[in-house]
Amino acid sequence: MTTFRLPRFLAAAVLALASLGANAQGQADYPLGAGDTIRVQVFQNPDLTIETRVSERGSITYPLIGAVELGGLSVAAAEKKIADALQTGGFIQKPQVNIALIQIRGNQVSVLGQVARPGRFPLETVNTRLSDMLANAGGATAGGDDIAIVTGVRDGKLFRKEVDIPSIFLAEKLQDNMLLQGGDTIYVHRAPVFYIYGEAQRSGSYRIERGMTVMQALAQGGGPNARGSEKRLRLHRKQANGSIQQIEPQLTDPVLPNDVIYVKESIF
Repeated sequence: MTTFRLPRFLAAAVLALASLGANAQGQADYPLGAGDTIRVQVFQNPDLTIETRVSERGSITYPLIGAVELGGLSVAAAEKKIADALQTGGFIQKPQVNIALIQIRGNQVSVLGQVARPGRFPLETVNTRLSDMLANAGGATAGGDDIAIVTGVRDGKLFRKEVDIPSIFLAEKLQDNMLLQGGDTIYVHRAPVFYIYGEAQRSGSYRIERGMTVMQALAQGGGPNARGSEKRLRLHRKQANGSIQQIEPQLTDPVLPNDVIYVKESIF
């Protein structure tokens, strides 16, 4: 059986064209915002080519038609709006308008906290989701929480949502992989920890894993040392009113954030 293979240079060209197509689609979907610099061209009308910046009000000034509100429109919708204005005004019949993004300043999302690369990232397409933006920031660090807090504005009102990132994929809560908007902020806090000390192999603080029990927490600390006993534990837990409750836990009890486990010395 003969297998047909593209020549290497032709295969590379096909991949390059596919990449260009994907980038062009991404630009067409990108919602324009304040601070974006764009080049507007009209086919066979070089006098109408301009480079301009979208104002804080979301508008540009364009020859023949004056101020045009483009803020929030996708590149494709902005092209159509300018073309319609040129045709409706009787300036050009069936104009073909092209808008190219020169510099992206508007529609950015801030990613803060325990991520690999905190900073501001452009919202390049209208369907950018929370997981996409976290990936841009390199994901949560080893000390980062599973919960991402998203804040912004929706329908003119302040918006805040806590999203359990692993559950999007593990529990198929795809609806929590929310669409982002320009100006949103994503914050990843430090992961909750517990503390272990006394007759443990490795005293210190450790990240609480999902569903962690006292037995698993004890294992994180390397278990009791030669003088300690897993049957002689004391757990200190802070209550809502600020008081500290002392518990003699069972190995199957759950561990809560900021629990302190003390491993006592064996009585034998």
